[in-house]
This record gives sequence, C-alpha cells and structure tokens, in this order.
Amino acid sequence: MNSRIEERFVFRSILPEEAEEAAKIEEICFPPNEACTEAIMKERAETAPELFLVAEDRKTGELAGFINGLGTREESLRDAFFKETELHDPAGETVMILGVDVLPAYRRQGLAREMMRQYAERLKQQGHRRLVLTCLEGKVRMYETMGFRDHGLSQSCWGGEQWHEMSREV
Repeated sequence: MNSRIEERFVFRSILPEEAEEAAKIEEICFPPNEACTEAIMKERAETAPELFLVAEDRKTGELAGFINGLGTREESLRDAFFKETELHDPAGETVMILGVDVLPAYRRQGLAREMMRQYAERLKQQGHRRLVLTCLEGKVRMYETMGFRDHGLSQSCWGGEQWHEMSREV
C-alpha cells in the first residue's frame, strides 16, 4: 500500500452521474478507435458499478482515473466485451478489464499500480478469482510489474490493434 497515494485519493465505486466524466477521461487516455463511447460507459456504470474503481482527487474532487470491467465465466477477452454489457455475469469468477485510465497529470506517480492493487483486493472480496486484460506491447512490462502474466497476442483486434492478453489471480 502506498500511503502517499492513499492520502491524496479516495478509491471507491463509480456514481451513476460520473459515467459521463469517465467517458471523457477515456477519450483522453485512448485514441478514438479504442475509446469507449459515452453510451457504453453509462451502460457499464449501470450494469456493473461494483466492477468500477475510481480514484478521486481529494483536493479537486475530480476523477484522476478508473478501472472498469465485466464479470464472466469465459477465459479470454473477446471484442464483444467492449460493446455488449449484457455479457456481464456477476457470478463469473473472471473479470475482463475493459479499461485502465489515468489522466496525464496523474501519471508516473504510482496511481495505476495502487488502483490495480485495490481493484484486485476488492474483487477477491467479491468472490472473483482472476483478472484478464489486453494491452499494447509497450504496456506489457508495466502490467507484469502488477502481477500479470503475458499470454502473447490476443484474439482481440479491438480498434484495429494487435493486443497482448494478460491475466493474474486476485
């Protein structure tokens, strides 16, 4: 646990009215071909708020970043998870992480690592056992330092990209 990060941010579930702000953060963090639309972000926040972890800056009240996902019994992340919230299975032991977003002003301070640590702990308490995500090759090492294992290239081609699929136990 990073006490400096804990002092600066509140970590909690998303509020329904914050979905629009989350979508704007997503637009900053991802190119248009990869970013979640506002409509889908709202659906995710309504469908699985317990699988959203936001980091709120205590001073400004703004969201500095968030992680969101959907529960499933499936083992691999396929493109449909990014746009079909009805695939969410609250009883699923696996959580497909659909976004790890940190605004540029908050990067390189350990926030993503702390969010992931808290996210995994929270999901473990909810009965989930495994996290799966996809990332571009340049982010593989970062996720390995967070306990993820690289399984090589994913079947996902979301946004026309070549992704690595990674997983870890919670």
